[in-house]
Amino acid sequence: MDKRDLSAVFRDRLKLLLTRSDLNQSSFAAAVGIDRSALSQLLSGASTRLPRAETLLNIAAQFKVSLDWLLGLSQDEGVTGEIRESLEIEEAAGGFDRTLLARWHAEALGTKIRYVPAGIPDLLRTEALVDYEAGISNKSAQAQAVETQYRIDYNRRPETDMEVCMPRHTLEIFARGLGVWSNFPAEDRRRQLLHMAELLDDLYPTFRLFLYDGRLRYSIPYTIFGPYRAAIYVGDMYLVLNATAPIRTLTGHFDNLIRAADINAHESAAFALKLAHIGFDV
Repeated sequence: MDKRDLSAVFRDRLKLLLTRSDLNQSSFAAAVGIDRSALSQLLSGASTRLPRAETLLNIAAQFKVSLDWLLGLSQDEGVTGEIRESLEIEEAAGGFDRTLLARWHAEALGTKIRYVPAGIPDLLRTEALVDYEAGISNKSAQAQAVETQYRIDYNRRPETDMEVCMPRHTLEIFARGLGVWSNFPAEDRRRQLLHMAELLDDLYPTFRLFLYDGRLRYSIPYTIFGPYRAAIYVGDMYLVLNATAPIRTLTGHFDNLIRAADINAHESAAFALKLAHIGFDV
């Protein structure tokens, strides 16, 4: 095939993937590891040059198509072999802004992120709670503070769509000062709940918190980054799922948690405020 023909077919199929993805150009570019200006050049047809092999692999892997189809060498869109491993293990270490977790959030911008936290959601924590929990876990309070601010800034973007679902009793146990929070002062717990209520109200509806009865349901902590991947949190590591089938299964599990919620997103701020004002008698 002539180079110009190859470039034209690639451009047409790239446009098709962009349209099918329902992403804007910035989010699409981030998902495949290039900047928006590079994507615009590829879509414009101003050059017959193809992107680097790494970019081609990323596009094929992200959108589950074969390289042969992407380059117009085949009419068969399906992937004939695994481009990348369907299960990976990543360490959860280092400053948040330098981790894969931050990159996954950036790639998923413009799609829905579903999040089951291990405790109080990171972006809802006060500085006092960050310091307290860092002391228990022997992790850097500064790194966790950076992560908290990143998540707040992320959720203030108009294109953000994040749903969080967690057991209601986690907040009730926190309010009582039980479990890991037994040494966290009552006044700090009250301030934390007031801070949480304020942020939940401020960030709604781009950030929506649902609470379910943890006596009836159970879930491990995990995050689903749009259609791209799911990361299951296991202590200091993440089990990362890249294959479509397990991502869909986890998405279905998350949707069932949402259906079982007895505190819906528009009620969660009021629930946190109630816990802050009733003397922790829950």
